[in-house]
Amino acid sequence: MNHVSDEGGHIRVLIIEDDLRIAEVNRRFVEKVNGFEVVGIAANQEEAKDQLELLQPELVLLDVYFPDMNGLEFLTYIKDQHPTSDVIMLTAAKEVDAVVDAIRYGVFDFITKPLIFSRLQQTLRSYQDFRKKVYALKKEGESINQEEIDQLIHGSGLKGAKENRPVKGIDRITLEKITAYLQQTEEATTDQVSKETGISRSTARRYLEYLVAMGEASADLSYGVVGRPERVYRRDSKAKG
Repeated sequence: MNHVSDEGGHIRVLIIEDDLRIAEVNRRFVEKVNGFEVVGIAANQEEAKDQLELLQPELVLLDVYFPDMNGLEFLTYIKDQHPTSDVIMLTAAKEVDAVVDAIRYGVFDFITKPLIFSRLQQTLRSYQDFRKKVYALKKEGESINQEEIDQLIHGSGLKGAKENRPVKGIDRITLEKITAYLQQTEEATTDQVSKETGISRSTARRYLEYLVAMGEASADLSYGVVGRPERVYRRDSKAKG
C-alpha cells in the first residue's frame, strides 16, 4: 500500500507516454512543482505494467493513444490492478466521449495537449490538497462525516477545478446562455437548444455533452412519435442555484 503514507513526503509520479520528447517535457513540468518526483517513464504497455508493479507510484500521468494499446482501456487496468495509484490523463484527444469515459473510470483530472504548465500546476496542487485531506482524516480515525466527504469529492480533481478551468473550444458566454436555458426549460433537446441560441446543432450538442461531463447536466434517451430516439438534457438538480 503506497497511498497517502506521509503528508510531507514527495509524491512519486510515473509518466506513461510513447513520445519520449513529450515525456521529458512533462517530467520537467512535474518536477518544477515542489513536492513531486518523476520516478519513471514508460513508452508502451509492457513497460507501463512493469513500472507500475515495481515503482508503485502515487500518481500516473497517462496518455490516451499508443501504438500498442488504448490509454482509456489501460486506465481500467490501473484501477483494477493498482487501485492506490491515482491517474491524470494527458492527451491530444479532445473528443467528448474520451473525456466522459475518463471521468467515469475515475481519473483525477483530464488535461489536453499541448500541455500548459500553469494548468498542470493547478491540478498537481489540487492533488496535493486532496492527499493532505485524506492523510488528516486517516489520522483522526475511521469515521468520516458528510462535510468531510463533500470536501474530498467537490474540493479536488475535476469537480473542484471545473469553475475556473479554461477549456479550448468552449465559450463561457455561450455556455452560460445554454445553462440558463436549461435552467428555465427544465429539459431540452439538441435541436431546441440550437434554435434558441442560434448556434449549429453540432455545436449545441458539444456544449450539452460538456455540461454532462462536468456534472452540470444529465441526459436520457427519449423516443418521439416516430420512434426515433434523441437525447434529452436536463439541468442537474445538484448544480442548480
